[in-house]
Amino acid sequence: MTLDLPKDSAPRYIETLQQISPEVLLIDRIISPVWYVIGFIGNPLSAAIWFGRSNRKNSSAVYQGILAIVNIYFLIVHLIMELNYAWGIQLYASPGACETFSVFLMIPQYLSPMLVLAFTIERYIAVCHPFQKKKFCTVKRALMVSTCMFIVSAGLSSVQAYLWDYDDKIKLCAFLSFGHQKFEKIWTLVTEILHFLLIPLCVLIFNILVIIEIRKIDARDTTRLYSGHSGRATTTSTVTLLSVSFYFICTLLPASIVYAMQSLLPYGNKMSVQKMVLDPTWRKYLQYLMIRKVVEEICLSNQACYFFIYYLTGSLFRKRVHNMCCKSPCCRKKPKSELSNEYAFAMYSPVASNDLNANSQEETKISM
Repeated sequence: MTLDLPKDSAPRYIETLQQISPEVLLIDRIISPVWYVIGFIGNPLSAAIWFGRSNRKNSSAVYQGILAIVNIYFLIVHLIMELNYAWGIQLYASPGACETFSVFLMIPQYLSPMLVLAFTIERYIAVCHPFQKKKFCTVKRALMVSTCMFIVSAGLSSVQAYLWDYDDKIKLCAFLSFGHQKFEKIWTLVTEILHFLLIPLCVLIFNILVIIEIRKIDARDTTRLYSGHSGRATTTSTVTLLSVSFYFICTLLPASIVYAMQSLLPYGNKMSVQKMVLDPTWRKYLQYLMIRKVVEEICLSNQACYFFIYYLTGSLFRKRVHNMCCKSPCCRKKPKSELSNEYAFAMYSPVASNDLNANSQEETKISM
């Protein structure tokens, strides 16, 4: 997430980049604000819907609502970081503030993948092991799991206070200015593989299992279980499930791969700006830096664009957005046929339809 130019090659890396690769700065200065605007609008709306009255007994809504809040938090700290590295506005360039901010910056990056995994596992239980749903898929358990994941994320992020410190020579928050590159490489490798490779792969595997189970149940007895509504419900939920998981994976894995490639493309030796432009090592590194910035911006969209996935693939979520935006009572009224369709759409698994009869409609509505 930071610019990896040697600290003694230029006292102000922004001025250096403006001369040798201004496109890198333009990407941060133009694309990032777009994601901030989208995320600061879409995530609060998503959180308001998932934490709404009709979802208070819905454990899945807990994970999705917390995920929306975590995304807001990440966009805020990312904005502070961008002000520093893209605009030269240093808000945490001081001893103590540097280490503290580095910890706060990593917490949401660890927490978001774990929340997606938790939500995916819950859906797997509800679909593939429906008799365990009442035991594991509860609001209380969702809150406990989310709290534990936050504690783990904060603990892992605390290591960043050891890896970062304020360098008074260049007046910047610098990475490992005191040495210990071996520990940094090992730690980065372990955490990157765990959170940004294994977790996305687990999400993909669980989602595939859910989709396979849904199709098996549909093929076995679709008509009886849904009384004519199963086709629409299953198709919609499958689209939502695939969209969320593949978007999460496609935005996270490339960033991890590009970041891991950094050790294979080191920057050149200390030299003047004029020589850096002509030096083959520096030119190769700047090309990599350009690709990395593009991939990072694509990854940043993961914290801003979940609202669009919910809206496009979730009929109930879409109706609630319309209700929030439409103040006229006439546009809030819903035909009974729509309510019955939404009720059938409440769960991924057709097996869970038996539970719907025993629970209130308010408890089980969910658009995912």
